[in-house]
Amino acid sequence: MPGYEPFLLCDFHVHTTWSDGRLSVREVVDLYGQTGRFDVIAITDHILTKKDLLGRAGRMMSLGLKEFSVTERRFDAYLADLAAEASRARKLYDLLVIPGAEVTQNHIRAHRNAHIVALNLTQFISADQPPEDILKEIRRQGALSIACHPHHRTTRRIEIGTCYLWDHRKKLVDLVDVWEAANRDDLFSVTSLKHFPYVANSDFHKPKHLYSWKTLLRCEKNWEAIAQTLRANVDVALTLYRNGSWAV
Repeated sequence: MPGYEPFLLCDFHVHTTWSDGRLSVREVVDLYGQTGRFDVIAITDHILTKKDLLGRAGRMMSLGLKEFSVTERRFDAYLADLAAEASRARKLYDLLVIPGAEVTQNHIRAHRNAHIVALNLTQFISADQPPEDILKEIRRQGALSIACHPHHRTTRRIEIGTCYLWDHRKKLVDLVDVWEAANRDDLFSVTSLKHFPYVANSDFHKPKHLYSWKTLLRCEKNWEAIAQTLRANVDVALTLYRNGSWAV
């Protein structure tokens, strides 16, 4: 068909051993690449706070043997690892790997929690600042922001919700680029009812999370086209990826 572009199968929310994921960046690239299905993934490991108790616990667990956060000290090495694996992924699998992070604020109450994915991040962003300032810094870098699992989740009841961004959506609507309408097995219909730009992601931490909600984009396979399509939210669809297949 003239002018037709095939959909790109994308996952913009993936964690590795740089934070709390089970697989290394290389293992993640091979897992997605060897399916022969995926076109774009984003590695988005956590940047945790220093000040609050939950952030401090997450940053250094198991008596210091494992860090569950990308820190400012580790950020350059993190980006270097992503760049090396992005090059390998493109050569082996024609898979585009986008560098990113999930700037994470965890508290004991859902209305204070905010998780913000930054795509195509180039500089470290501290989680120890108001979410509004985090979003402004993401935009200053020319990166793209995603409000992660912005409403109460039904499939992960033991986890505290992350509702700050949604509760303050009226003042943040011009700062958040895209909202997750689906995350792993959860659907957040409230975001679609508001007609906000949307994506669907796995929030990948371990191999079984591969089979989850994903995003389909109709655009060229490069960062500029992807960012433009996400912001405009034209030619975007959600799909549930199951057992090596997907359907709109």
